[in-house]
Amino acid sequence: MPMTETPPGDIAGRSVLVTGGGSGIGYACAERLVRDGAVVTICGRDKDRLEAAARRIAPQAGPGGGVHFIAGDVTDEASVQAVVAKALEATGQLDACIANAGGGGALAPYHAQDTGEFLRVLHLNVLGVMLCVKHTAKHLVRSGSGAFVAMSSIAGHLTHPHFGAYCVGKAGIEAMMRNCADEFGPSGVRFNAIRPGFIATEIMEAVPRDSATYRSYIENTPLGDVGQPEDVAHLARFLIGPESRWVTGACINVDGGHHLRRGPDFSPFVVATATGLRPPGPPEGAR
Repeated sequence: MPMTETPPGDIAGRSVLVTGGGSGIGYACAERLVRDGAVVTICGRDKDRLEAAARRIAPQAGPGGGVHFIAGDVTDEASVQAVVAKALEATGQLDACIANAGGGGALAPYHAQDTGEFLRVLHLNVLGVMLCVKHTAKHLVRSGSGAFVAMSSIAGHLTHPHFGAYCVGKAGIEAMMRNCADEFGPSGVRFNAIRPGFIATEIMEAVPRDSATYRSYIENTPLGDVGQPEDVAHLARFLIGPESRWVTGACINVDGGHHLRRGPDFSPFVVATATGLRPPGPPEGAR
């Protein structure tokens, strides 16, 4: 594959789609890319949240950069098509996609999993990423140096008891990225996945800092802390940029070394569910 003509480190003017870009990791990715001059389109289900995010990001734009938004559902094919069409408007092409939208569901052991909820989580994670691949691939090929980054999780390769379809879905995303890297390599498009650990997003605020669950994260993380959305955004920026032109089919951990040990202990949350309470499951951010 020929070397990209883009100067090293320069993504100014490159068009990037970020799904789930209204908050958390997706927001951090969009913010970082716009600062570096990329033209970013963020999507998500909540139009008001997206609009507010775009207003906050816009003033930070570097030379050539900008931010646009469109509400959309990654599990609906027609919606994904509309989102991709929006991303093409600003520059006439699409150079990269960060498929960040995803999430989990209610915590339960497998024998107690609700089938409908299990399928919903699989659709959100696996089908959502697949539809993004399906409808961005031809544009990424035309770009000449296209890149696709999917958001996996530490839960995709390290056991997370009670997380149900979330673990399965994230493992499926990684398998998809490896196969896409092989399929589209001859066309010059790179596919990689990021595996965040515990990232301090809004949703993870639901894990009390004085709880056994939170302690289990810290005790099993060699760096002894939790990550920030920006930690993931820095890697995403690298993976869509020319510096990573020889990286494809990789699944990279951003977890403070948590993958070296064991998954978190969410048993107290499962007990709460059994008593009729409904604590949060492992949605986006519970990486």
